[in-house]
Amino acid sequence: MDHNTKQSSLFEVNKVIPLPLEDEIKQSYLNYAMSVIVGRALPDARDGLKPVQRRVLYAMLELGLRHTQSFKKSARIVGEAMGKYHPHGDAAIYDTMARLSQDFSMRYPLVDGQGNFGSIDGDPPAAMRYTEARLHAMGEEMLADINEETVDWGPNFDESLQEPLVLPSRIPNLLVNGSTGIAVGMATNMPPHNLGEAVDVCCAVLDNPEVELGELMSLMPGPDFPTGGIILGREGIIDAYRTGRGRIVIRGRVGVEDGRKGKRSIIITEIPYMVNKTNLIETIAKGAQSGMIDGISDLRDESDRKGMRIVVELQRDSDPNLVLRQLYTRTQLQSTFGVINLAIVGGETRELPLKELVAIFLNHRRDVVRRRTEFRLRKAEERRHIVEGLLRALDMIDRVIQIIRGSDNAATARGALMEELGFSEIQAQAILDMRLQRLTGLEREKLDSELAQLLMDIERYNSILSSPLILDSVVKDELIEVKKSFADKRRTDIEEAVGEVADEDLIPEEDIVVALSRDGYIRRMPLQDYRVQQRGGKGVKGVATKAEDEIAIIATTTTHRTLYLFTNKGRVFGVRGFSLPEPKTGKGKLVGTIITLEKDEKAVAIKDSNLGGEKFVFFVTKQGTAKRLPVEELEGLTRAGRRVLGISEGDDIARVRFTSGGCDLLLTTATGQTLRVNEEEFRPQGRQAQGMRGIRLDDGDAVVGCDVVAEGRQVLFISEGGIGKRTSYDEFTQHHRGGYGVRAMKLSEKTGPLVGAWGVQEDEEIIVITGKGRMVRIGAKEISSLSRSATGYMIVTLDDGDTVADISIVKKDDEGAEG
Repeated sequence: MDHNTKQSSLFEVNKVIPLPLEDEIKQSYLNYAMSVIVGRALPDARDGLKPVQRRVLYAMLELGLRHTQSFKKSARIVGEAMGKYHPHGDAAIYDTMARLSQDFSMRYPLVDGQGNFGSIDGDPPAAMRYTEARLHAMGEEMLADINEETVDWGPNFDESLQEPLVLPSRIPNLLVNGSTGIAVGMATNMPPHNLGEAVDVCCAVLDNPEVELGELMSLMPGPDFPTGGIILGREGIIDAYRTGRGRIVIRGRVGVEDGRKGKRSIIITEIPYMVNKTNLIETIAKGAQSGMIDGISDLRDESDRKGMRIVVELQRDSDPNLVLRQLYTRTQLQSTFGVINLAIVGGETRELPLKELVAIFLNHRRDVVRRRTEFRLRKAEERRHIVEGLLRALDMIDRVIQIIRGSDNAATARGALMEELGFSEIQAQAILDMRLQRLTGLEREKLDSELAQLLMDIERYNSILSSPLILDSVVKDELIEVKKSFADKRRTDIEEAVGEVADEDLIPEEDIVVALSRDGYIRRMPLQDYRVQQRGGKGVKGVATKAEDEIAIIATTTTHRTLYLFTNKGRVFGVRGFSLPEPKTGKGKLVGTIITLEKDEKAVAIKDSNLGGEKFVFFVTKQGTAKRLPVEELEGLTRAGRRVLGISEGDDIARVRFTSGGCDLLLTTATGQTLRVNEEEFRPQGRQAQGMRGIRLDDGDAVVGCDVVAEGRQVLFISEGGIGKRTSYDEFTQHHRGGYGVRAMKLSEKTGPLVGAWGVQEDEEIIVITGKGRMVRIGAKEISSLSRSATGYMIVTLDDGDTVADISIVKKDDEGAEG
């Protein structure tokens, strides 16, 4: 190879390949975005702090600014944080410290400020040279045990110091103080909560990691804002807790006072969170001047250090309710808080539902307690080793003194103690450092007591490290201790949303049919769209389904009633009839977008909530297990759901019935076996119980029906092939639970298995729906009354490949329906 060839090859190896401008900009922007997201704008899910907040608190701890110590100038704190940990400008640090001290921004301030740190009117803090600060007692709880190797550390900006990457945080700070931040392409907006309620939720998750959202919401019904106010409705709260996103409507707290000469005034004592009071007053004034808000004669701000008081004086003939409605709709007196529970988890951003947010904090506390215990165990064992050496030395003190006096220097004495008396190097050094007063009897007793205490501590530390239950109990005890020290009363009330009530009032009450497909699509349809037909009709197309999907369940109710949706995992949800979708075309909405379903959970039964005096809910599963539950367990049911039945793996709810106590029930299987049994044979049980054997089944059989025996009614049987009949209850004699029962209907290949059994009267109507969505509405009197040994007649004519899916009974007095 000649010289020119060598030069060419070398150039090829070392040449710089240019990167397209588009790729370079994309990569540089992504690097910048991640730096902002992780390093500045978003909180860590464990301690709920952004890096600048964490650095300010740690800098204050290093300065010794505990809540029991004197204040220091804010400029000193800002300089400490900027010079050591946060070289991004003093304004950002001071603004952060000021916000941590504001009781109208933080539900529980972490910094105790002295001086002007801003106001709810939007006034900025005074210059940092005029104000002073120290840690609040709550802020110290964020830093507790930080010097016991409880958290990871990393280098500061110039790698000259180490700073904590997260704080130990004894309080669930992200939950109780919330957080706001705008990053690149994403933002977080988390509401604050009441500390006592948040601790109760954490303890509930510690006790039972599978606790239901509904139970958590009974402990913590919603956010608790530092400025008080009133939250309207629970739907937004449920969405936020279930998915990590939701819209919460907040109103200020108002009252009406009577004044002189018959004049009345609206008094505003609390305003929505993050609303500027001065801006609110200006908006009200401009609205009154422009005529957008009628009925206001005067406006005054009478707020003082005792509290907020904005007086909206009304004209003599003004209606306070009308003026209030205008204030809510045209000013910030009613605002919306858009919840975005976005936080950093393991170096990545994630939207957190309530349970996951709490679980992350609890795992962090477990890690902190475990690391702290390991640290204390190591220190205790080291101290025990020294104390044991000192006690041994006291037992042979004359020989120890003789060795020390005979040694030329300390190193020789230490070596002699180790060689001749068997002390370790640490023990030997401790003996050399021992003062003569240790030789007194009282000092000997102190060493004995110290050793006994150390042994007890070591045993306790080992038990914590060896038992997850004991570790959790320590975490729980510390949370309860924090609650006792800092918890206060809830400031924000939660009321039913006026908007929701208005929506219901605007929707006329009408009878509807609700259909649920096997793939989980739900929709409602007006009952009047389906006329009554003769027996044997084909019906009309009622519900659109995909080719591979089929209708599974139907029920009739009204738009104003609540429907109970029961799932295969033993949970029940409450959904208002008017809130269900009513599409002109299509198959409806997935039920999982309306209620909170877990993985592999699906709705298996729908019941109208109009009970009519019934006292119990009676469940029977496909495998024949039955359970009776007091109906009070369904009170206050919402979309959050509640567990009401323990179900074995592989089993499902077959039917749900409401009973009045003491009545007979007919349990029916797919092969036509029917058992009549009194419900008193099933003792009432709690929500977690699985129930007891109801009917015995042959292999391959399954329960499909549960009917309440009632005077003046007959039982209706219908098969998948559309063949059915009515039969008198007298045909079935009463037996004890756990039996096989008797034959209820003669089945064949033509009839197919039974779909279920329902109690009907002659003047009631029946809605039959097929798997392919065809619906037939017929009168019960059109169906023949036959004996239990008979087969029955064709009720509905089916297309090829279609089968009967479910039936709903429309009661004559419109008191609901049974599905």
